[in-house]
Amino acid sequence: MAGEVQQGIGRAAAVLTALGDAKSGALRASDIARAIGLGASTTARLLASLEELGYVRRERDTQLYAIGTAILSLGSQALNHNPVHRESRAAAEALAQRTGLSVNVGVLDGTSLVYLCHFEGALAPKSHTMVGMRQPLHASGLGKCLLFDLDEAGRRALLGDELERYTVHTLVDHAALTAALAESAERGYCTENQELALGRLSIAAPVRDADGRVVAGISVSGRLSVVRELDHEQLAEQLIETADRISVGLGMISAVPTAAR
Repeated sequence: MAGEVQQGIGRAAAVLTALGDAKSGALRASDIARAIGLGASTTARLLASLEELGYVRRERDTQLYAIGTAILSLGSQALNHNPVHRESRAAAEALAQRTGLSVNVGVLDGTSLVYLCHFEGALAPKSHTMVGMRQPLHASGLGKCLLFDLDEAGRRALLGDELERYTVHTLVDHAALTAALAESAERGYCTENQELALGRLSIAAPVRDADGRVVAGISVSGRLSVVRELDHEQLAEQLIETADRISVGLGMISAVPTAAR
């Protein structure tokens, strides 16, 4: 019985994943069946159950299925229960308004980072939200912040010996990543200059808990042509001040020695 329940949950999750990955945002039942490798009748039963529960919806007058509002409700509840999200949301939004750039807050999840907050300033409009999306740790400013508490051996254990390349600027050598993180820890923030996507630049600062451990990162980012025109020193100061404010909200009450950054 337990195996059947686990199998059913896995199949339902596969349906939701297929819908989430759909570029159009909706799929026919036959497309979902092919994507998850199940028969048409099994997929139809899964969709009917998920639709009844509100996890998927069938678009009116079509045979297309999309993610339902019950998923949105669960996602909202998960964010509201997350202390990092609660403490950082207002501060991140205010920073986006002051700088005009995109501001993201991310946390470690497995071997990648996942975004908890995303706000756009006037200089960095987007047509989609980054909340819930994942990015690699070694190739993003936020991700580098989340690696601060690990030594090189720990990073190798987490990320593996081979680091994936995304652009010609990506750090794919652990020794180079270690040197970059040491420099970043000394100044209090990380940079990402076209390492994940060409034409993009960001800076990120770590967010710490009551024990001084890095539990999140916050970044400001935008198009290279836009960020180049801004005062980077002033931008970094605003970013670090915001990260410290969030850290205090999470219980940090003392300064963190440079060596521990």
